[in-house]
Amino acid sequence: MNLWRKNKMFVAIRIKGRIDISYKNKTTFELLKLRRKFACAIYSETKEIEGMLKRVENYIAYGKIDEKTLKELIIKRGRLTGNKKVDEKLINDKLIKDVTDGKVKLEEKNIKPFFRLNPPRGGFKKSTKKMFPNGILGNNKEKINEFIITML
Repeated sequence: MNLWRKNKMFVAIRIKGRIDISYKNKTTFELLKLRRKFACAIYSETKEIEGMLKRVENYIAYGKIDEKTLKELIIKRGRLTGNKKVDEKLINDKLIKDVTDGKVKLEEKNIKPFFRLNPPRGGFKKSTKKMFPNGILGNNKEKINEFIITML
């Protein structure tokens, strides 16, 4: 499942809530920092993370994130430790490039790697109960960037 070799960062959005999920899935969501509906988190490419995403793919949408979307996500929804807003002066193209290449982690810059999003403007265009391509759950590859933009 080496989908992210060129881009070392990917993003997951929790679509479904907390009702009627197993203990293992609850634990996996805690480890992924996806504690509530429409929570979003950024991960680097590892086999462990890929396995956790596979376990809960019936509840989330995930895929590669591009630099433009990552920059918008951090500027609009990013939080520093202490729950303060991220200053736009801190976010530059070099930092975004280093983050997507995996050279720098957001935690090193005191930015939380998870974000709270709004429900999508205009609603989801596909079903929230089916897997991609008929729905939005599971691996959305490049479409995930469009989902994030509508949820900012």
